Amino acid sequence: MKRLLSLLGILQLLAATVAVYKQWIPNTNFETASNWDKGRVPCARDVVHFEKDKVVSVFVGSPHALTDMYLPLNGEFLLAAGAAFTAFDGSWDPGCDTGGTVRFADAEQRSWFDPTLWRDVLPSGELRPGGPIFSVHEERVPCRHDDVIFQPETSFRVNTDSAQPVIHLRSISVMGQELNTPSSWAGYLGGPSAPLQFHGNGTLQVTGNGCPDKSGCACGNALDGPRICAALLRTSGRQCPEPACQSPLQPLGHCCGVCGATINLEFTPDFDLQKYQDKLVQELLSQPKYAGVQMAMSKVHRAQTFLGAVSRGAAPLIQIVLIDDRAGAQAGTTAEQLAADIMQDIAQHGEALGISSGKMEVATGSAASGQVGSPRASRITAGTVMGLLFSLLFLGGILFLYRRGKLRLPALRPQHPWERMEDPEPPAPASDKGFDNPVFSVEPPDVDLGEVASKDLQVFYLNPLYNASETET
Repeated sequence: MKRLLSLLGILQLLAATVAVYKQWIPNTNFETASNWDKGRVPCARDVVHFEKDKVVSVFVGSPHALTDMYLPLNGEFLLAAGAAFTAFDGSWDPGCDTGGTVRFADAEQRSWFDPTLWRDVLPSGELRPGGPIFSVHEERVPCRHDDVIFQPETSFRVNTDSAQPVIHLRSISVMGQELNTPSSWAGYLGGPSAPLQFHGNGTLQVTGNGCPDKSGCACGNALDGPRICAALLRTSGRQCPEPACQSPLQPLGHCCGVCGATINLEFTPDFDLQKYQDKLVQELLSQPKYAGVQMAMSKVHRAQTFLGAVSRGAAPLIQIVLIDDRAGAQAGTTAEQLAADIMQDIAQHGEALGISSGKMEVATGSAASGQVGSPRASRITAGTVMGLLFSLLFLGGILFLYRRGKLRLPALRPQHPWERMEDPEPPAPASDKGFDNPVFSVEPPDVDLGEVASKDLQVFYLNPLYNASETET
């Protein structure tokens, strides 16, 4: 029976992963005790104080009697049916024997990019049941193709400061109304409530578009990764928990090091991320021996390097992160075993699944991190290394023969820049012989240049058909 309930939970989880819904947790409701500095809702003998220079949007769900209330200069009260404020008439109020000043807490610093302020929910808004799937920190904040839900009958105020000017989303639900088109969202932004609920330099933009690629889409929060990690560490004590392994792994999009295993997959156009995730959950993660293992899978962009130095841009990869609940020297060992099973399955069925290669990296409490590649990737790496070795041997052989005198290389005299700048030699003077005629060859008469210079210049040519001696008298 327990196994059946677990299987039903997994199937419900798989059905919900097609579309990702993230719900904003905090609110600015009047009836929420954590919104007041005294940690309780104001009672009849209290004086309610809102800072006059703070912008607020407050939902009031029930009637309240108060001694006095100071309101802000800019704000709104959203009153539910039957909600109202009345002046205290001095009658007895149980639980409010002594009154005082109760101040509304500051909600200005609640950041959109704080992963602790979001939770994954079902389309109905109910909390998604716990299971073997988790998200890296960057993906716990709404991604560009996610649906965002603000709880019905709640007010809120969110700081949208961002490293990117526009924050894209598929849809936003406010007060029970889903806004999933650019025009409907633009209409809401033009209303009176939006400026009181959203503030900051980042602009929310609804596209209505889900991820169009079956191999998955990158989250799109990489630029705000430092902001996400800063908010997370500010909430958790400004430092990551100390992992039990010596050299913890650092998955892309995750703020803290982890013990366990990561697998990076290179894929073909036939790869389907959702189907592959479902396959791993059903065939491997559902096994009793992997009960304490959690998996995160998503498309990421990793910077490529050549020989560890020259960047070649970013390439899309499928990143799988595996962690377990083991402690001490056993931390990460169960995740390592699952990663080995996944790599074995890739070796057998990778081509049919649209996986071209995979690389596994492991960090456990008993060993430092290490890398294991798929057979195809290993062959490619071995071929690259052999090619480099062959090139070095070839160049070394040429150098050896040259130094032994067995090989002569042509001497190339480099042309220096100052030689190229020298003036070219003047062209040879034109000959006064005209041009050579292969039919007629006569030596030109001797002419004294001094006489030519003193006489009129005459132009003549020699006629091979005319003999000058025949015309003399």
